[in-house]
Amino acid sequence: MLDDVELVPRIQEGDLDAFETLYHKYKNELYRTALVITRDRGAAEELLQDCFLRAYDHMDRVDGCSSLRPWLHRIIVNLSYNWAAKKRLRLISLEDVFGRLLLVPRTSPERALEREELLRVVDEAVRSLSMPQRAVVILFYLQGFSLAEIAYVLDCPVGTVKSRLHNARKALRQRLISDSRVSSEAAYELLSS
Repeated sequence: MLDDVELVPRIQEGDLDAFETLYHKYKNELYRTALVITRDRGAAEELLQDCFLRAYDHMDRVDGCSSLRPWLHRIIVNLSYNWAAKKRLRLISLEDVFGRLLLVPRTSPERALEREELLRVVDEAVRSLSMPQRAVVILFYLQGFSLAEIAYVLDCPVGTVKSRLHNARKALRQRLISDSRVSSEAAYELLSS
């Protein structure tokens, strides 16, 4: 598969095959991001299409020297938050995010129940975060973005991203520790790093 540096000039020259390659390269992760934010499959699919339409319309602004991934995520995150603001939804169930952090082997029904309960508690805790903190948590844990990439996507300084991530972890840790359903060891282990 061609990398972004090779795709951009071709797309800028009107090569629809190159744009289709770009679409197939990023569609799944962009869809997941929109779905996590909107919690609506139909909206996520529509926003994915809007994202690629905007990307195509503004491809002339891209210099082609770096990855398009952060730029595309910036578009999908903004579109998703705008959609959510219009719908006034409570955002983001992060079961998928923390699910991969909580890979408890399902050796027994008790362990499976413990894991489900912990995911439910984590989801509640994440829902209690402010929108900016939730955005940083999603991009960092779910999408695996670096701090610099998150800063680009959210259009804020890296220091702000670090602060939001630190404060989000602190708030999550405090919320989880205060919840009788979660051991303090699990809370610290979950949010260490």
